[in-house]
Amino acid sequence: MANPKVVVIGGGIAGSYIAKSLQFHSNLTLIDPKEYLEIPWASLRGMVEPGFAERSLIQHKDYLTGSRLIVSNAVDIRESEVLTSEGRLIPYDYLVIATGHADPLPKTRADRLKQYQAENEKIKAAQSILIVGGGPTGVELAGEIAVDFPEKKITLVHNGYRLLEFLGPKASKKTLDWLTSRRVEVKLEQTVNLEDVAEEGSKVFKTSAGEIIKADCLFLCTGKPLASSWLKNTILGDSLDDNGSLVVDGNLRVKGRKNIFAVGDITNIKEMKQGHLAKKQASAAAKNLKLVMNGGNESKMVAYKVSSTTKAIVSLGRHDAVAQLHLTTMIGLVPGLLKSKDLYVGKTRKELDVDSFLLH
Repeated sequence: MANPKVVVIGGGIAGSYIAKSLQFHSNLTLIDPKEYLEIPWASLRGMVEPGFAERSLIQHKDYLTGSRLIVSNAVDIRESEVLTSEGRLIPYDYLVIATGHADPLPKTRADRLKQYQAENEKIKAAQSILIVGGGPTGVELAGEIAVDFPEKKITLVHNGYRLLEFLGPKASKKTLDWLTSRRVEVKLEQTVNLEDVAEEGSKVFKTSAGEIIKADCLFLCTGKPLASSWLKNTILGDSLDDNGSLVVDGNLRVKGRKNIFAVGDITNIKEMKQGHLAKKQASAAAKNLKLVMNGGNESKMVAYKVSSTTKAIVSLGRHDAVAQLHLTTMIGLVPGLLKSKDLYVGKTRKELDVDSFLLH
């Protein structure tokens, strides 16, 4: 097929990486409701240091030099077209779904930078901060604030019986001890009744155990839903599982579809939802798309190898991290050297061939 039309829906890590990989092998269009890629694992650093976001927010056009960008929401998928919220029909020969989790962000990079600045002002103005959620987002935010603003009173409330439940108990215990040593008060097996909060400026919160927490500001760090509800009434409605994930085969094609692929958090692949695995999926799907677009034998498609690893690194401020590796769990400066200083932003920019120095 001469210059096939490829449409990628979703400009997160998986969508951005596969779009970059395919842009000179097809007539490619990326559809994303925002003009930029946000490196998700670096976003919390931007709240304590807004200038950091200058490098972790990358304009799509800075790495997609050979394709078309449509800043819009996809609202329907037909047999050979995608419908956007403005009513535009975008034709495709091959389609990639990479919408990940629902995380409404501003359309422009400038407005997102303003959001970071506002969050930073909120943190600086507060004497006490309540964080709800003890997964990686809540733990990393608590770590960032505790290190940069050690004078703040931080309370973290989590409904689970331990922090970071996707990791083993050792990592949870080491993380709890680290936070406690930084004067973060952690309350486990409790929830916060947010319905009792009368207005935005409320400073008194009640937990499910009846405890009263006074805090100048609140950060909700609970899980985000998959961005797949819009797919229910499309031709892919039957390809969703009960969790709202797209069911894919071993080659990352959507169940029952020869020319539609899915990558990243939206898939039903049973592995940890991590950025490096989203990149790995994007790489495998890109190889398969290049093969079929060039008329290759489908039997030679790459089979995606599901990661069985529980390896993960959770940053704790600028210098420390907790790392669960194959044979050991460690915390402190050594794992921090792997991630916490730059949060892999330089590595990601290099992989996308984005100049390290922003051009204005």
